[in-house]
Amino acid sequence: MINSSQIMQTIRMIKEDKLDIRTITLGINLLDCASEDTKRTAQRVYDKVCRVAKDLAKTGCEIEAEFGIPIVNKRIAVSPVAMIAQGDPLPIAIALDNAARELGIDLLGGYSALVQKGFTNAERRLIDSIPEALSRTNLLCSSVNVGSTRAGINMDAVYRMGQIVREIAELSKDNDCFACSKLVVFCNAVEDNPFMAGAFCGAGEPECAVNVGVSGPGVVKRALETVRGESFDVVAETIKKTAFKITRMGELVAMEASKRLGIPFGIVDLSLAPTPARGDSVAHILTEMGLEMAGAPGTTAALALLNDAVKKGGVMASSHVGGLSGAFIPVSEDIGMIEAAAAGELKLEKLEAMTCVCSVGLDMIALPGDTSAETIAGIIADESAIGMINNKTTAVRVIPAIGKKAGDVVEFGGLFGRAPIMEVNRCDCSEFVKRGGRIPAPLHSLKN
Repeated sequence: MINSSQIMQTIRMIKEDKLDIRTITLGINLLDCASEDTKRTAQRVYDKVCRVAKDLAKTGCEIEAEFGIPIVNKRIAVSPVAMIAQGDPLPIAIALDNAARELGIDLLGGYSALVQKGFTNAERRLIDSIPEALSRTNLLCSSVNVGSTRAGINMDAVYRMGQIVREIAELSKDNDCFACSKLVVFCNAVEDNPFMAGAFCGAGEPECAVNVGVSGPGVVKRALETVRGESFDVVAETIKKTAFKITRMGELVAMEASKRLGIPFGIVDLSLAPTPARGDSVAHILTEMGLEMAGAPGTTAALALLNDAVKKGGVMASSHVGGLSGAFIPVSEDIGMIEAAAAGELKLEKLEAMTCVCSVGLDMIALPGDTSAETIAGIIADESAIGMINNKTTAVRVIPAIGKKAGDVVEFGGLFGRAPIMEVNRCDCSEFVKRGGRIPAPLHSLKN
């Protein structure tokens, strides 16, 4: 039974600790929109998205007003477009962007291809079209899965994605290469992720589903302030209890949105998603544990504890936990990460080590503008290897800032924040990434 103390505690978490629902994401299956004519497919896509999601933005606003819980984003994730595009996929990209704008949606994901084991012709066409698609649209997001624990790593796809990131940067250089922030390269991509830019509605998903992503780094930090000097056992228990409360709130919103929309509830994603606002930082949770700054020795251990405790607390609060779930470490979107990177204490190699234990991977990292496609491909390969071997989702979302060098800063604004440009290892890896073929799946993938 909910008592007045719990209600007041939730109000304080919302008002003082920046607790919010980061996103309600409506997953929509588009496989029935496919036809031999691309323009007809695009029209069917537009019509279905507008029909199914017509009340999403309004419902989110109504729940926010009624419950007093901030809902930052209303988003849509659709089936990977490569599965339905029989010809030029660009008309579908335009149709999706137009539908999102018409509906008042913040972002729409699913301009995606799953190529961990090889390419179909449709997937090659979609990947080749990504630079133009993201440059010509405002709300569309794209993702490509290049590896998995079961399949290994498609190195032809890895190298091509390094080239694609460079092409996007060149096309959007007048806007600090911002279009790169709308592309994620995955290993072990999940089908029910509500967070952008990597969200899509997977083949195993229902016709449509309501997925919710919660946040609350500030709430976790405030809770840890009450146990300063205590042992790690106490720290872990405190995070678990806090994650339980956050997840309960997320499930409440998800169930309410599901009921009002008449669409099944999918999952709650427990990921602690930071913002550039002070008091809403995952990095500051780590410093509250006793580190001077993110990147200090001990950072990976602290992040491992945080990630594990968040998941343990969350799964006790809901039977439908999914997505990525854990702690995000996007550099440009976390004020603590921004400060550590700007001070030179958080480097790319340390971030890579941290991705072994966090929710996703190298996220929203600005690179020098002269970083080559081969170097970007090498970074993608390394991150994919971490995901493949550890049977976890990893991702790369990097922004080569054309015309800028390490130490400069790119400003994106809003939730995307600002990114200090990080130094990149200059040793050549081109011969490695150009070998092609597939890095085989690890032995422990054979579990049948």
